[in-house]
Amino acid sequence: MENFERHQGGERAILVSVAVQLLDDLDAEEFRLLAQSAGAEMLQHLSVPRHRPDPKFFIGSGKVDEIAELVQELDAQLVIFDHALSPAQERNLEKVLKCRVIDRTGLILDIFALRARTHEGKLQVELAQLKHLSTRLIRGWSGNLEQQKGGIGLRGPGESQLETDRRLIRVRMTQLKDKLVKVQHTRLQGRAARQKAAIPTISLVGYTNAGKSTLFNILAKSDAYAADQLFATLDPTLRRLDWDGIGTVVLADTVGFVRNLQHDLVESFKATLEETLQATLLLHVIDSNSPNMPEQIEAVESVLKEIGADAPILHVYNKIDLSGDAAKIIYKAPDLPDRVYVSAHSGQGLDLLSQAVQQCLMGQLQHFDLLLKPAYAKLRTQLYALNVIQYEQYDDLGNLHITVCIAPHKLEQLLKQAHLPIAEIVGDKADLLQRPLEEFEQDRKPSEQRANLNHTKP
Repeated sequence: MENFERHQGGERAILVSVAVQLLDDLDAEEFRLLAQSAGAEMLQHLSVPRHRPDPKFFIGSGKVDEIAELVQELDAQLVIFDHALSPAQERNLEKVLKCRVIDRTGLILDIFALRARTHEGKLQVELAQLKHLSTRLIRGWSGNLEQQKGGIGLRGPGESQLETDRRLIRVRMTQLKDKLVKVQHTRLQGRAARQKAAIPTISLVGYTNAGKSTLFNILAKSDAYAADQLFATLDPTLRRLDWDGIGTVVLADTVGFVRNLQHDLVESFKATLEETLQATLLLHVIDSNSPNMPEQIEAVESVLKEIGADAPILHVYNKIDLSGDAAKIIYKAPDLPDRVYVSAHSGQGLDLLSQAVQQCLMGQLQHFDLLLKPAYAKLRTQLYALNVIQYEQYDDLGNLHITVCIAPHKLEQLLKQAHLPIAEIVGDKADLLQRPLEEFEQDRKPSEQRANLNHTKP
């Protein structure tokens, strides 16, 4: 086999977008943003039309010669292709261009390596990089590569440097997978504790740079890293907060998606995406000002389908301060929101988002007129914490009359946890808090049912 030295590369880059008719068209502006996010100094961006990919170079040999001249003229150190290249295509291109060549997957992995901050994120990035590298190992050293292993009685062709590298990569990948399993177990324990405490998880998902982290910081009053760049967030960030009408929830910010995300990348980051898989509700954050909004929505939905996410989805159209849309909620059924239009930057529509999430998690909202005796003051405190009280007034007997807007399920939960008399407090609307009776329960005497309804703590 012919020896081949890979070039070291650098930051002075020529970008090559290939418009292949048989493949999905790519977004040129997104490609430039990806390169900038990786720290590349863009010297020139070429667009190459092709009917079908060339097996040897992906592009035609004439265009390869043209790019080679540009590399020499501009003193480029790197050529980046906006498509996945085979290992052979990368090597063939590097031989002619005399510089480093990377494809879209290699570019995204480089950005991931820059963004990873936590131990888990770094493990996932290294695993993804090794998977990508394992298919690209070549004989990259001159001299005798058939290094002998052993002495007298063990002589033979031995193990080549290439075989050694492949073996070491397999060993390291196994170690990384074992470490990620331990990380997953830790996450699983935390998730199990939240589920046991009946704490819902709301996970932000969406296309990269749609404004997820900015929205996350506003909702959670957090300071997670947010910037106008692709893949600003790689590691999942979780915050516990109090949501109006719901109570305690866990809000999760996850890695953004892009079009044509390779399956191996999705597999490598499944530990991060598990927060999406186990979420009670997904907030699909969408850049309403993007000219490629339909394609970006399709890309996110494709990845969600690939990882098996089946939680209810509320579509959050962000950046209405740029798109000019009005803040509003659009329902797909009565009391079942489908879309909400907001601006994380200006704060428009955030109250509608709070209402929509409450409706998605708690169901139809109802107004209740409650009568609270002085002994039930703790319930008033809980209702204030949920921010659902709209009106209150004391009567001459010291009883408190309160009007609240809350989901019947949540009000029933509060009353039963405190062992308070539902009929006495709720009055005429008490039947809204009663679940339908099973067949075996319908035979019980009405007096027994009333006794359960008016049950109080001894």
